[in-house]
Amino acid sequence: MYNEFIIGEGVEFNSDLNVPFVPTDEVIVESMLDLADVSAQDVLYDLGSGDGRIVVGAAMGREARAVGVDMDPQRLAEGQEFATAMGMDHLVEFIDDDFFDVNMRDATVVTMYLLQSINLLLRPKLLTELKPGTRIISHSFDMGEWQPDDQCFAAGSDIFKWVVPANVAGVWEWQLGTTHRFKMALTQKFQRLGGRVWLNKIPIKVTAATLCGTRVSLTLLEADGETEHSFDWRLKEDQLQISGDGKEYSNATRA
Repeated sequence: MYNEFIIGEGVEFNSDLNVPFVPTDEVIVESMLDLADVSAQDVLYDLGSGDGRIVVGAAMGREARAVGVDMDPQRLAEGQEFATAMGMDHLVEFIDDDFFDVNMRDATVVTMYLLQSINLLLRPKLLTELKPGTRIISHSFDMGEWQPDDQCFAAGSDIFKWVVPANVAGVWEWQLGTTHRFKMALTQKFQRLGGRVWLNKIPIKVTAATLCGTRVSLTLLEADGETEHSFDWRLKEDQLQISGDGKEYSNATRA
């Protein structure tokens, strides 16, 4: 027998695009940056950057390159003035642009404090334009049926984190020597996986399956109830490449 994994349901939302400016508490700023694990290797985009406190915080404390995106000239001026006062001009940039038009393809982290409706409208752009593995952090508002990968609570507010998932849906094949041939028909809804796995054409039980960015982890149990196979893959050039232990298995390729 085999098991199948569960995926989510749809959600309705409105399209109110009016986003009021509400300054983010400093404790929440630090919590957002901590949840994203921002470092000097990151490029952070803050959508609705307001007075620039998230952008400057990412640059000052973590040496990340940071870009603030807003359409309010007053807020953009405040952000730039703050960055200059803190000596962060070399790491910080502010862009006058619409959330839905701005090019964020070089981002490794995206932060936002918008509205539920805006998050849902932005979701397709975030999923299609950002690189797999990019972290998205939202203050207070979630992404509907796209469940967060992590979250925390700070200064009375929920903070949500998502990791943009790679596209791993499809049929994959790999093997262990000449005796074990695996086949997997994988379905995907955001980072949630579903599907079936066969070993030598016989259905095999899936006990765990996760997707985080480009990383796929899979645990299988043979019919004897004792023999287990564990995989830790990274998607690269249309292969699921084995990493860490498990080098005796071949990489998985799309059938």
